[in-house]
Amino acid sequence: MTAPILPTLLRMAAPNVLAMTMSVLVGVAEIYFVGQLGTAPLAAMALVFPFAMLTQMLSAGAMGGGVSAAISRALGAGNLVRAHSLLQHALVIGLSAGVLYSLIFVWGGPHFYALLGGQGEVLREATQYGQVLFSGAVLVWLLNTLASVLRGTGNMKTPSVILVATAGLQIVLSGVLALGAGPFPAMGMVGLAWGHLIASAAGVAYFWVYLVQGQGRLQLKVQRFALQKNMFSDILKVGAVACLSPVQSVLAILVFTGLLAQQGTEALAGYGIGQRLEFLLIPIAFGIGVAAVPMVGMAMGAGLVDRARRVAWTAGGVSAFNLGLIGAVVTFAPDLWARMFTQDEAVLSFARQYLVTAGPAFPFFGLGLTLYFASQGAGQVIGPVLAGTARLVLVAGVGYVLAQNQGTASHFYMLVAVAMVAYGVLTAAAIWLTPWGSKPREIT
Repeated sequence: MTAPILPTLLRMAAPNVLAMTMSVLVGVAEIYFVGQLGTAPLAAMALVFPFAMLTQMLSAGAMGGGVSAAISRALGAGNLVRAHSLLQHALVIGLSAGVLYSLIFVWGGPHFYALLGGQGEVLREATQYGQVLFSGAVLVWLLNTLASVLRGTGNMKTPSVILVATAGLQIVLSGVLALGAGPFPAMGMVGLAWGHLIASAAGVAYFWVYLVQGQGRLQLKVQRFALQKNMFSDILKVGAVACLSPVQSVLAILVFTGLLAQQGTEALAGYGIGQRLEFLLIPIAFGIGVAAVPMVGMAMGAGLVDRARRVAWTAGGVSAFNLGLIGAVVTFAPDLWARMFTQDEAVLSFARQYLVTAGPAFPFFGLGLTLYFASQGAGQVIGPVLAGTARLVLVAGVGYVLAQNQGTASHFYMLVAVAMVAYGVLTAAAIWLTPWGSKPREIT
């Protein structure tokens, strides 16, 4: 806990960014595979995707951050017994949350897809895909919970390597099972779902063996143990509150997309091109933020509050700088990104408009998202979550006013940029104003 902050942070963040980038490639590959199946499957994927994305955001970023933070604080305080107990309780939470998620979306999925406009063949495709995909939600929750346990010990390499391997396996299996190859018949979208579940199961199996054999700082003991309220509380006081943030993010996307759809297909397509870039920004902010969680947590556990805060601000600054560079590029040369997806001049016009408008706000988005993760390490997530609430209210409220007053696409794009800036500024203010400890000890 005396290592230089910036070099340590960058070293820990690099494998996380790689793993998250691989998850983006999975999404690109799946879109390609579905595109080979026809228009209806593509539309069906759009209905299911927000809820599949929510699974990852809840299990890896929100509750996963709570797990990493609790374990890192215990290790920072030198309490190895507590860290082992937190590992066991984290698995109970992951298992329970996965089962609950399956029950909600296997039963309620068709109703949700219909509310989003799904009907006929599209609704049937979405339902079949979702039934298989969400029936195995517990595997996704366990995979990300176990990865978060290892991150909480400061081990970023192992979970990243396994998640990259899992993603690679998923791409291969999804292509083979969806489109058919050799002895395997084409299963369509259901094949995509099976590829996801089989790859996730392989990742869970590896992590399980790794922890049971005690290859890291913690060993998973599978014998019966007593459930303790304070252990659940240590994880959930961060993880449960943090779960509100991804829910708000998905709601903001759904609300904005619905409002912008009224502007016409070209305007929505232009936004979609820009949104793909935002999706690529998240792994950068996520990778840096997740690396900050154990660094902040261990410093807090050792009573080094000033160091914990410096880690948070350093991580936020690195993320803002990186996303600011990307924002500057697409602001001054939007066609570098937009022309990768379309040559339609009408759509390109809207895409350029969106990128030029939203690009300058990217560093604020990175700052807010990374500080949100850092706050998990300190166990102080209410402020950043409220910043996300403000962003949702801003998008919904102002978006509704624009829709009622014939707002143009440029007005809606500006709303996205303002919402990003507000999120970053309010999250930073929350970190600045929220006390993380009463008696900090300084360390160089």
